[in-house]
Amino acid sequence: MTATMGARANEPPTARTAGVTVEVTITFDDFYHAHFGSVTAQLCAYTGDLGHAQDLAQEAFYRALARWDRLVRYDDPVAWVRRVAWNLARSRWRRLRTARNHLLRQRPTEAEVAGPNPDRVAIDAALAQLPATHRRAVILHYLADLSVSEIAAQEGVAEGTVKSWLHRGRTALAGLLDENTEGVCDV
Repeated sequence: MTATMGARANEPPTARTAGVTVEVTITFDDFYHAHFGSVTAQLCAYTGDLGHAQDLAQEAFYRALARWDRLVRYDDPVAWVRRVAWNLARSRWRRLRTARNHLLRQRPTEAEVAGPNPDRVAIDAALAQLPATHRRAVILHYLADLSVSEIAAQEGVAEGTVKSWLHRGRTALAGLLDENTEGVCDV
């Protein structure tokens, strides 16, 4: 008796005994080895991820194994496995979409921050050219709103030194920004 696979990949093997064709029950192992690759390839094309496609195919074949006694009698058991695998893939996409939408609803929408304007870029570039002490004094006074005495205490210097740093820093910034130096000290 010789067992051969049917003309189609999803047909059970047949055996020929003295000219009579007899259907042979295929084992799950044979079924798995015959169809795992094609189901995985289809799922890989659908999901774009070979590892995930293999996981989905494994799950579909696992479910087929649990029902193998009934499934082996189907006309096309691989169609059942393929349908289960595709349903699993679609369910995964739905779960991911639902989770993404939930996360998007939970997060507060962040306002888009525009890039720095040309004036800001010019100021940053000019500040970078100042000596470190002058730069710190200007930033602490004008951006952090610290008084001269607070800056002096933080830097551990006399108030007159801070006033000198501020004056020199403003003068240097005015020259770097091509501003009129008149009125710079009035700030």
